[in-house]
Amino acid sequence: MAGIVTPMGDVYSYGVLLMETFTRKKPTNDLFVGELTMKKWVSESFSQAVLNIVDANLLTGEEEDFSEKGSCLSMIMEIALNCTEDSMDERINMKDVAGRLTKIKQRFKGL
Repeated sequence: MAGIVTPMGDVYSYGVLLMETFTRKKPTNDLFVGELTMKKWVSESFSQAVLNIVDANLLTGEEEDFSEKGSCLSMIMEIALNCTEDSMDERINMKDVAGRLTKIKQRFKGL
């Protein structure tokens, strides 16, 4: 926000990149006008229905995998939200991001 380049600014950018990747939307999408930003949209949807905001192509496949995929995507979007906290002091660090993503990969290998 202050225009200062820091590693925690990169963490914020990584969180936005995760949101873009898994929602298949850009922060400049026509959906985001006025007070509604990509981060706010994801944050509000996360608590209610994260599966409504992720790219539907990620949820195709076997019916028994649907719940597991949803759980995986929820965890990834939670990481994205942790990366995009307004306060730099509240953001997750990249070492923790990498660790959490590795755990997700191990848990959902083969989906």
